[in-house]
Formats: sequence, C-alpha cells, structure tokens
Amino acid sequence: MIELSSQVSTVAHVIQLAVAPVFLLAGVGALLGVLTNRLSRVIDRFHALERDLVAEPSRDHRQQTQTTIISLARRARLIHWAITLCTVCDLLVCLVIAALFIGAELHVELPSTIAGLFIAAMLALIAGLVCFLQEIALATSFIESLDRSASGFDGAP
Repeated sequence: MIELSSQVSTVAHVIQLAVAPVFLLAGVGALLGVLTNRLSRVIDRFHALERDLVAEPSRDHRQQTQTTIISLARRARLIHWAITLCTVCDLLVCLVIAALFIGAELHVELPSTIAGLFIAAMLALIAGLVCFLQEIALATSFIESLDRSASGFDGAP
C-alpha cells in the first residue's frame, strides 16, 4: 500500500512539474493562431492583387501593385519562419513533458536533457517572436511609406 502511495505521489509530482510547460504550450498555440491568421490575410491580399494586376493595365498601377506584392511576399516569408519556429518550440516543450514522465517512470534522472530541451524551446520561441516583430515592422513601414507617397510627403525638406 505504501508503494502505491509513493507511485501516486511521484506521478502527482511529475504532473505538477509538467503544468508550467503545458501553459507554455497553450500560449504558443494562441500565438500560432495569430500567425496563421496573419498569413491567411497576406495570402488573400496577394491573390486579390494578382487579380487586380491583370485587370488594371496602367504602368504606374502595375508598378505599385508589384511593389506591394514583393512586400507581401517578404511578410509571408517572415510569418512562415515565425510559425515554423513556434511549432518547433511547441514540439520541444512536448519533448520536455515526455522526458519528465519517462524519467519518472523509468527512474532515470534527466535534468540535463530536460534543461537542454527547454532552453532550445525558449530559443526557438525567441527567434519566432523576432520574426513576428520583423513582420509587423515590415507591414507598418510599408503602410507608412504608402501614407507618405499618398500625401506627397517624401520626408525631404
């Protein structure tokens, strides 16, 4: 009976240790939802511009549309990297949780493995967030450049 109580206590402790990474999974999952939504909007805008490019033959309009398409392609690439890195983060966190349970079940100490996986997950998350920030900066700078060109202000004195 004492052995069963000890086993339950060990599993309960491992579950307690796994709760924080599970919250991290949920947070990164929400971020992935935001990123996929942004990618979807970029792709939709890209397709609309492609149709517009065919419909409007004027040279100025074609040049502006192609510039926008290039910007959208850059944004899509950054979002793709952010999604990839955040997914890698989630996979590494899943490995952390698995390592916690495997170590407890097999009575093997895996602190270096768990720490290494968690550090790698955080580095992937950081890189994913940097890509996300770059994508936002690109979108914002493109909008600001459109505002300046529409108002006739190019920043020159």
